[in-house]
Amino acid sequence: MPPLERLPAPLARRIALAAQGLADARPTAVAGTRALRTTVDRLAVVQIDSVNVVSRSHYLPLFSRLGPYDRALLDGLHGRRHDVFEYWAHEASYLPVRLHPFLRWRMAAAEQEAWGSMTRVAREQPGLVAELLERVRTDGPLRAGELGGERPKTPGQMWNWHPGKAALEYLFFTGQLTARSRTAGFERVYDLPERVLPAAVLRAPTPDRPDAIRELVRTASRALGVATETDLRDYVRLSPVETRTAIAELTEGGELIPVDVEGWGRPAWLDPAARRPRWARARALLSPFDSLVWERPRVERLFGFRYRLEIYTPAAQRVHGYYVLPFLLGDELVGRVDLKADRQAGVLRVQAAHVEEHHPAPGLVADQLAAELRLMADWLELGDVVIAGRGDLAPALTRAVGG
Repeated sequence: MPPLERLPAPLARRIALAAQGLADARPTAVAGTRALRTTVDRLAVVQIDSVNVVSRSHYLPLFSRLGPYDRALLDGLHGRRHDVFEYWAHEASYLPVRLHPFLRWRMAAAEQEAWGSMTRVAREQPGLVAELLERVRTDGPLRAGELGGERPKTPGQMWNWHPGKAALEYLFFTGQLTARSRTAGFERVYDLPERVLPAAVLRAPTPDRPDAIRELVRTASRALGVATETDLRDYVRLSPVETRTAIAELTEGGELIPVDVEGWGRPAWLDPAARRPRWARARALLSPFDSLVWERPRVERLFGFRYRLEIYTPAAQRVHGYYVLPFLLGDELVGRVDLKADRQAGVLRVQAAHVEEHHPAPGLVADQLAAELRLMADWLELGDVVIAGRGDLAPALTRAVGG
């Protein structure tokens, strides 16, 4: 067996950025539907989250890669064109419709794959589940809010849905219902798959589970560029044993190349088609749920950047802030900002700004970050950027924004 190719750490970082669409400067033209669809296809998984401190999270990865765009176009990819569908992948996510057949095994295994109130309502109230499915079939799209049930008051429980919502979520998980769209308040609108998804997708044969897992690992590899087993598994939340089997099969077929990445200290695999750029020229603020940074150990391996989301940390114990976005410049994560879109005041508030320790040019970081913040504020239709005084980058950023 020939020796493993050794990838220098900076090259592995640039490969990962290129695979994620973040190695190059943004296009100068305003992104349209085709560019959005291409980017979703590249990422394969765009995580959805209800937090709206800056913007709904699924809008931000497209902005990071393409710049200002009409958010209604992304809504249209899901709600009108149905080029993407919503399902549980990394978390609740938008995915290209081509992946629907490859996730049917998860739909069929709901008893093992789903959780909590979803499986409980299916066991304890099967009549309610059947009734709601028939209601959607007869009366059309349905929101959980139309059912009138009260959410159980269970402190500290994130998934304490009322039985009607749990039943709809069970039907969604099993694929008997899908999401037609989301309301302005981010509520899922449920409908029958045959009224939402393209007929060709529904007619596509259902792969055997091992074949489906192999395609999902292949897809994750293309989106990541170079990755460990954990990276590949985490992208669509697969099991360790099935992921290892798929990796071995893809490696044997030449679709994954084992490599030794400097400093990683664990086996890694390279997508044979991955770009190897000599430079990275990105400038982007990243959602905490962006696929470049959602797996925190990978972020530390790639960038030496320790990142934690502190939303659920008591305010007095937060280090960097409530809703902190890493700042990518070139091929490095060089800083982080705690942002809030104050829509009532019409400003983008920078509640804290930090530069990475020992960065040689904090002034450059401040200048580039100021430009990115202005771009984001314009995209969000906010009239100004306001800097609070917290964080070691705040003084330089205040000067840069004022200038």
